[in-house]
Amino acid sequence: MNAGALELALKRQRLQIASASLRSDFGRHAAGLAPVFGAADCAVEGARWMGRNPQLVVAAGVALAVVRPRRAWRWGRRAFIGWQAWRRLREYLDRRQPA
Repeated sequence: MNAGALELALKRQRLQIASASLRSDFGRHAAGLAPVFGAADCAVEGARWMGRNPQLVVAAGVALAVVRPRRAWRWGRRAFIGWQAWRRLREYLDRRQPA
């Protein structure tokens, strides 16, 4: 092995060691964020479940409308406003994205 290749191999090894150390440090410092990431994962999984089971979501909405119509209207209005806000935010972000 020539000197240039040996030097590159040593440099690569040093970078790998430094990278492992940085990953370890990041893991220790980010441990406090684990509950937040866990809650986000739970929310995403809940949204996926609702996408796979829309009939149950509709049934729950109908049951709520029958049992508590005022509450159903209130939650429906909130959901509609939230949906509109989400749609506007997506449109705004799509316009801001570089082509």
